[in-house]
Amino acid sequence: MNIVEIFLWVNLFFNGMLAGEELAVYYGVRIPVASLEERPQTLLRQALIRRLRLLVPGIYMPTLVSAVAVTVLGGSDLGLAFRVTGLLALLIWALVTFPGTARINSAILDWDPDSLPKDWREQVKLWERFASVRPWAAMAAFALFLTAFKL
Repeated sequence: MNIVEIFLWVNLFFNGMLAGEELAVYYGVRIPVASLEERPQTLLRQALIRRLRLLVPGIYMPTLVSAVAVTVLGGSDLGLAFRVTGLLALLIWALVTFPGTARINSAILDWDPDSLPKDWREQVKLWERFASVRPWAAMAAFALFLTAFKL
């Protein structure tokens, strides 16, 4: 197994993890959390943020690094267009995450569950808009790198 193949397998593993995590959070966790009363909803959001703010970057960074490596080192075969487009999908994920959901998550961690800011619902709605892009970008990246692998 050469270095490109190692990066490819690492990329597929972490890309799949990222897509799965994003699907689970957006389609499995988000709606039940929003159905809770204000105080328990805020406490649960804060607990999830504390846990996921370490886990998600820990999945995303090896995904991105291995995606760059596979794209750069993988040659100009038929899969190159899929790898470049997959890398673009990962960059879209980052563009909605770091200035979007991560910024809002930082604010949520400062909320007092017994005295929420007046605009808390608007902040959650904004988070939702940013977060709706993330699972699709992650799934697209995974599908594109998987397709490039099969070519």
